[in-house]
Amino acid sequence: MMGMLPPASVHCIFADPPYNLQLRGELRRPNDSLVDGVDDDWDQFTDFAAYDAFTRAWLEECRRLLRKDGTIWVIGAYHNIFRVGAILQDLGFWILNDVVWRKSNPMPNFRGRRFTNAHETMIWAARGQDSRYKFNYHAMKSLNDDLQMRSDWLLPLCTGPERLRNQHGLKLHPTQKPEALLHRVLLASTAPDDIVLDPFLGTGTTAAVAKRLGRHFIGIERHPAYAEAAIGRVRAEKPLPLAGLATSPSRRDAPRIPFGSFVESGELTAGTELRDRTRKVRATVSADGSIISGAHQGSIHKVGAAVQNAPSCNGWTFWYFEKDGAWLPLDSLRQPA
Repeated sequence: MMGMLPPASVHCIFADPPYNLQLRGELRRPNDSLVDGVDDDWDQFTDFAAYDAFTRAWLEECRRLLRKDGTIWVIGAYHNIFRVGAILQDLGFWILNDVVWRKSNPMPNFRGRRFTNAHETMIWAARGQDSRYKFNYHAMKSLNDDLQMRSDWLLPLCTGPERLRNQHGLKLHPTQKPEALLHRVLLASTAPDDIVLDPFLGTGTTAAVAKRLGRHFIGIERHPAYAEAAIGRVRAEKPLPLAGLATSPSRRDAPRIPFGSFVESGELTAGTELRDRTRKVRATVSADGSIISGAHQGSIHKVGAAVQNAPSCNGWTFWYFEKDGAWLPLDSLRQPA
């Protein structure tokens, strides 16, 4: 199915592939009933070579389908995530983060022979090292009570009414992911109208959350019961109103405005004195948009780096100017009125 899609056609991929369980007994209770694990029919690989070949094949297709600046999320457990990570790097993906999903209500280890397996790992990777990938930093910070979002996410397993069940009351899918997890993933790395692909759709969590957040989606699922459940779930999902889709703007996505344009417009006149945050370092604005500090002259970034003896500097946040008795960072000039 992935081979039928055109190249560079999706913005983001979320993949929850088979985990390639080494010892299925780890996930069984003493009475041999499954504990949020998978069965032999779903996890059919018998050796690492077969699993690696399968993983390489679908990841190669993912890289073909991703736009140049797209990203991919792959989730797994210790059984498979390290093998997946190595293959991602072999294919040229650039790993951005490994995010640990800490389960607030993990299944216990009934046999008491190992630590309770209370987390899964997500690898977030760009298509390549030079990708200008999307990261909605301020949206994540806002979601986290105005604190920078960390790479360990404490979220519960999928339980309660959200957990889909069959006619016998049993879990329909053994590893259904919570909607809160996908909400955070898609909010962090996509924008409204982006296209999201899930090649292992399961019961449709990715598609449902994508629809809710105003993203387009493509889902692939081979199991008839899962596909039927996903279709029904997506049909019942209601997109958020446009106002609900707004996220805090990312500076990386903001239009690039040269410092000299503010000098040309008179918003910052030639001769204006600039200072650093501590008010100890001074510079003067020149008519051509450069600044002068002692023997150094050049852009706000170049001079900022030179006075600190640093390899680089963001001049927009390093330099301050005085306005109405208050010292403001140059970056404030770029903010909407």
